[in-house]
Amino acid sequence: MATIQWRPEANTLTTPQSYRILAVPRNAIGTEDLAADIVRKHPNFNKADILTILNAENDAVKTRLLNGEQVTKSGAFSYSLTFSGQRDTPNAQLPPLDKSLHVNVLVSPPFVETTRQASRTERLPMHKKTPLIATARDTVLGLHDVLNPRGQLQLTGNNLSFDPKQGTGECVIAGTESGSTVQTHFGKIEDSEIMIMPNIPTQSNPWNNEYTVSVSIHYSEHDTPRIGTYCRMLRTPLTLSNFGHLTPPETGILTSNATSPYVSAIGGSSGSVTADKMLRIQAVIDLRQDVLLFSLIDMREEGRTGAVVTVTANGEFTLPGFANSTVGSMAIRVNNYAALKDMVRKKYSGRVVDVLNVTM
Repeated sequence: MATIQWRPEANTLTTPQSYRILAVPRNAIGTEDLAADIVRKHPNFNKADILTILNAENDAVKTRLLNGEQVTKSGAFSYSLTFSGQRDTPNAQLPPLDKSLHVNVLVSPPFVETTRQASRTERLPMHKKTPLIATARDTVLGLHDVLNPRGQLQLTGNNLSFDPKQGTGECVIAGTESGSTVQTHFGKIEDSEIMIMPNIPTQSNPWNNEYTVSVSIHYSEHDTPRIGTYCRMLRTPLTLSNFGHLTPPETGILTSNATSPYVSAIGGSSGSVTADKMLRIQAVIDLRQDVLLFSLIDMREEGRTGAVVTVTANGEFTLPGFANSTVGSMAIRVNNYAALKDMVRKKYSGRVVDVLNVTM
């Protein structure tokens, strides 16, 4: 009997080290393969007829869905439609369907149970040697997941060593909106640590400050490159100019690769000290209430935090400063609440932070 193959894979986000169970497909099959399987079990049918029926089933399901119905195949799958997005009023128009309408497929419990009962598994060895980036930290600011153009980026992990002069590997920093740069200035390249004086590619808009970092290595002369990409996004500091003036320039913050900022810093008041200041702003998802919590925080992990402001929709909000902060308060405008919350949940595991360089 055939087996379901799996292998253990290191989970880089846990301390102490843990391992997740990764199912490994033997191959990917399509409609033609399914039709051939059915013919082998039911030789009274020919492959062309089976292909016609399988394709007709897809059309029949789609027709029922377009008629606003839910389709259930007894003991197997259920098909239904759902919407995503938010409207400001009950009478507002739907968002564009290409962004808000989704088709869901649910597997019935009996199908899952019979599949489990018939399963046999086979453990595979752990993946062949591959670069693994476990952490990324700016050593000047002392912060993780920050890409500081005036700092040094420290990568730690396993199997990271390569020789750029011999062409056995490379480290690449890439913007999620545009731009990619092979790094050339290293302070150290070892198996468990790389120190980089980063050359950061420019992206289209100032608020596009989100980047990935990866290491690609040839472990032998004829080996294909094996790539390890850090599982979290890096973000560069953003500058808020003329802070405290009546009409400071707006600055896009807390955004990914979008063409317009999800959030804008639009002003604020300085505290008792009139000097340039670095601080951070964070947006965190409260899973119980399904809302975003904004606050200003200092430049140390687990450091001082300003009062939390709950945000549930687009609009303007004022974030209080923290104790002894140069910034008394900061005014922000949330431009795209739905996109921001989706980004925080899916790309940042519930918390996104931007470093802000505030010039008075």
